[in-house]
Amino acid sequence: MDITELTVKETVEKIKRKEISVKETVQAYLKNIDEKDNNIRAFLSTNKEETLKEAEELDKESEKNGHIFGIPVAIKDNINVYGTETTAGSKILKGYISPYDATVVRKIKEENGIIIGKTNCDEFAMGSSTENSAYFNTKNPINTDYVPGGSSGGSAASVAAREAAAAFGSDTGGSIREPAAFCGIVGLKPTYGRVSRYGLIAFGSSLDIIGPLTKNVEDAAILTRVITGFDPHDETTVALPHEDYLNFLKKDIKGKKLGIIREIKDFNVQKEVNLALTNAISNLVNQGCEVLEISIPHLKYALPAYYLIAPSEASSNLSRFDGVRYGLEGNGDNLRDFYEDTRTKGFGREVKRRILIGTFALSEGYFDEYYLKASKVRQLIAMDFEKAFENVDALVLPTTATTAFKFNEKKSPLEMYMSDIFTIPMNLAGVPAISIPFGKDDKGLPIGIQIVGKWFKEGEIFNISYALEQSKEKDCV
Repeated sequence: MDITELTVKETVEKIKRKEISVKETVQAYLKNIDEKDNNIRAFLSTNKEETLKEAEELDKESEKNGHIFGIPVAIKDNINVYGTETTAGSKILKGYISPYDATVVRKIKEENGIIIGKTNCDEFAMGSSTENSAYFNTKNPINTDYVPGGSSGGSAASVAAREAAAAFGSDTGGSIREPAAFCGIVGLKPTYGRVSRYGLIAFGSSLDIIGPLTKNVEDAAILTRVITGFDPHDETTVALPHEDYLNFLKKDIKGKKLGIIREIKDFNVQKEVNLALTNAISNLVNQGCEVLEISIPHLKYALPAYYLIAPSEASSNLSRFDGVRYGLEGNGDNLRDFYEDTRTKGFGREVKRRILIGTFALSEGYFDEYYLKASKVRQLIAMDFEKAFENVDALVLPTTATTAFKFNEKKSPLEMYMSDIFTIPMNLAGVPAISIPFGKDDKGLPIGIQIVGKWFKEGEIFNISYALEQSKEKDCV
């Protein structure tokens, strides 16, 4: 038996029945890291000795419980884990050791999950391919000539390569769902406010959300249950009753109304992706769902609105990184020169680009013309979703317009930004969305289908995506 092929649920059950130990489980994943990660490069750091010691302690205390008892979990490197280096994939934070756990990490530990390592990511989560990491590129385990997606590419690759049982990433404009689609796994972006952002290094504070990347929908439901809930450290979190998302999975989807977005046709979508969407819709119809065409009329404005709002928030959030208190320390005879040298050396090209865009959009004389106007468009997009959900229970669309692309294939920033055209609208509106693998293209690369739900209705999209996942998957060739 290969332990790393087991799901989270299967692993926990076998550990509790003493068919396998926590130490054996951790050793199996560490073995995969040793054998594969010199090539895949999903991890920025691991701590083998500490992880094994923690596993041994859990084996001694079998009376302990937890929904992810003994499960090795990877954490994106923009999420703080006490006592470990947290760089957000940037040179400017090299050497920064986190003095506290993010709320999500604390909850993982309370459920007796084991942090197996910190994963590579685009610098400060700014990117769609993990090519913007200051340290190295992470490769797609399905085909290492291709990118794993971004910005949570390391987290997605760690799960796809069986180097972690599950992982967590952050999603500002698609950074969980896009790498999940490219690597052939499941990735959930919860509703904004469902999960605490305390301990997440901020990119766009009104957009960022932490979510799981897993082998299947059931595991995503388990991991989501672990991390949700109100947090006094994050005033954007909402105090709602705790839900067990496993209870939604096997409910009948007959009679569900699903929306197909009319405006998707306005974009250039790879033929195999279109075919996968058609197959997914047919599959759901065969299970008793009703399909309606709906309109998100402002969909085409999502990308430009996002690339004013997110860089504006980034330029504000990243102003705290100055080399004075932690991280890279520059040189200079005065404070201005010191700041300039630190940031010139510490920030990468894409981060500098977005800081400049954001600073310009927020500057006097341009605020109303750019940031304020983009914020108004964002509200219109949210209203489009609200109107759509008056008639349907969920939306079905591709996660990405194409499958994974090769390294250095996207030559311009705009080409790269277009990768997130079908994921960004959900961040602007704050709605939950999940990507599940459904079919492959003619190169054998996975295709992701996205199920989008109403605000705080994660159970609904788990129900529909589980039904789709459990049905026979068709290859798109």
